[in-house]
Amino acid sequence: MPLFMGIDMGTTNIAALIVEIPSGDVRAVSVVPNDSEITGEEDRLRGRSEWDAERAAELAFKAAAEAAARVDPQMIRGIGVTGQMHGVVLVSEDGRPLTPFIGWQDKRCDEKMPGSDRTYIDYMIELAGRDGFRREGCRPATGYMGSTLFWLKENDALPDEPATPCFLPDYIVMRMTGHKPITDPTNAGSSGIFDVVSRRWDSSLIGRLGLQRVHLPEVRRSGEVIGGLTAEASKKMGLPCGVPVSVACGDNQASFLGSVSDRRSSLLVNIGTGGQVSLWVPEYIEVRDVETRCYLDESYLLVGADTCGGGSYALLHRFFLNVGRVFFGAKGDEILYERMMSCASKVPPGADGLRCEPFFSGSRLDPHRRAAWLGMSESNFTAAHMIRALLEGIADHFRALYEVMIKSGVSPRRCLVGSGNGIRRNALLAEILSAVFNMPIKIPLNREEAALGSALLAAVGCGEISLEEASKLIKYE
Repeated sequence: MPLFMGIDMGTTNIAALIVEIPSGDVRAVSVVPNDSEITGEEDRLRGRSEWDAERAAELAFKAAAEAAARVDPQMIRGIGVTGQMHGVVLVSEDGRPLTPFIGWQDKRCDEKMPGSDRTYIDYMIELAGRDGFRREGCRPATGYMGSTLFWLKENDALPDEPATPCFLPDYIVMRMTGHKPITDPTNAGSSGIFDVVSRRWDSSLIGRLGLQRVHLPEVRRSGEVIGGLTAEASKKMGLPCGVPVSVACGDNQASFLGSVSDRRSSLLVNIGTGGQVSLWVPEYIEVRDVETRCYLDESYLLVGADTCGGGSYALLHRFFLNVGRVFFGAKGDEILYERMMSCASKVPPGADGLRCEPFFSGSRLDPHRRAAWLGMSESNFTAAHMIRALLEGIADHFRALYEVMIKSGVSPRRCLVGSGNGIRRNALLAEILSAVFNMPIKIPLNREEAALGSALLAAVGCGEISLEEASKLIKYE
């Protein structure tokens, strides 16, 4: 049977996966740590997030080679790529990176402008005018491509030579094929300067923001084959030269395809460093506090995305490590996650009145918001209650975003699909999510949902299966 490879350019790890079509069996998976971050300590304290795009490409080639070595590489018929939808690296006409990849966690656009009380995001909204971002599917936010380009323009930091802004997955495809940068609506729609209704760059908004001289990439249909592996890339990846490579897609959409077998009845909650609640709709609609993102065909996903998720839980883990180190002489490198889950599972639902707002680094809508535990008393001021309350706070927040979608007229879903390591490695969080959403929860059998989704989309782009047939291949634990 033919094989298809998917590569997911994650923030923490880079994964390569090979799936067999039409059985849907995953034949190989390779995961390598993403060590391409180059943010200096001083810049990290300022909220910067900068990465070496070329190093990330080499890591993608390494993961692909390791996966390809476990199968017959001659059977691989296509390659799909996905990864971080937000962020930007500017590349020259000959494909050289002219800037670092500025990632989705970068906070520079939340800074105050020189001599002003307004942030760069505030100024963007002012320039855009009333309803200026209405057709973009999302409001501008720090870390988005459009916002970062605006910051670079305002600080005279755009390259002097002609440059094309790339999403990281698009940069990887460029390195594989030697083709000029190309994107698709799922990635372009995450920029904040793309009209998700017409599925074109919003030239009017781009003009108002003063970004006319930025050479934005061509937009192609999701999954479309744009070239074959170059000799250099094929050697590094251990694959035949000329294997078709599809235009990259957004990781949210790839995860949805790689997790959800019935898009009409299911709701996806993905918890990684941050978190997302996503549901499919056939046509474009606007929902308060929710993004409307292009899906892989002509339909859309409603997405409630926020910073609270596994990163909030990891921060509490670091707090406990610090307590152990300071007061009990512990080394500070212990793994406490299992113990945290075990003790929190003994606390009843509701955490005896303790509530947590787990926004340590702000929220998408309010970057200045901060975390809080509320309702502390003599009976619930314990580590176990704090853990339980934080997990319930994460679940409650995404449930609230789902309720906003339902109030907009979207039909309620019957089944909850849980994906991401934040759910897979925390059975208590999965249990809490099921209870809070009042739905049975299903966990996909494959752990690399985004990589699987990109591989399936490559199979669709190569004409092997349809998008609907691809979703039917998803298996659950």
